[in-house]
Amino acid sequence: MNDLRFRPATDGDLAALVRLRDDAARWMLSRDVTGQWRPGELDEEHFRRVTARGGEVWLATAGERLAGAWELWWKDEEAWGPQPPVAGYVHRLMVDRRTALPGTGRLLLRAAEERVAAVGRNLVRLDCLAGNARLTAYYVGNGYRVVGRKDGKPQPGGAPKSFTLLEKSLPAGDEG
Repeated sequence: MNDLRFRPATDGDLAALVRLRDDAARWMLSRDVTGQWRPGELDEEHFRRVTARGGEVWLATAGERLAGAWELWWKDEEAWGPQPPVAGYVHRLMVDRRTALPGTGRLLLRAAEERVAAVGRNLVRLDCLAGNARLTAYYVGNGYRVVGRKDGKPQPGGAPKSFTLLEKSLPAGDEG
């Protein structure tokens, strides 16, 4: 686990990101987590749009293999409304379940938090499908607290859904 390396994604990583996202969606469905992600829902253009809009897409690698990825946005008005620039918004935290070691998701989340702190913001925010108690508990167990709910949030390629909003305060001056 300690051999994870983090780097911004490039255009050469887009196909691997789509595969990782689809594999994560299939993994959820195999565990009866329905309504969150569907295979084929996002394509390479989705990840291009994230960076074109000022967001970041990060990869975690272990040696030569992709272990996981996440998106980091600097605003998320569809879920959180207009906000002062005090937070980073984590989206699509994904782990390669075939190869990643236990605890990899936690390490990805920590790396995202460190990136948010590195740009001087003191909150990390994320959301998960309302009613996904297991995922909500996972985030709460990682120091996040439930702060609200967003009903009718637009979804790529699907009907709007309701989400639980969570946030975590970062210690002042936390650089990792």
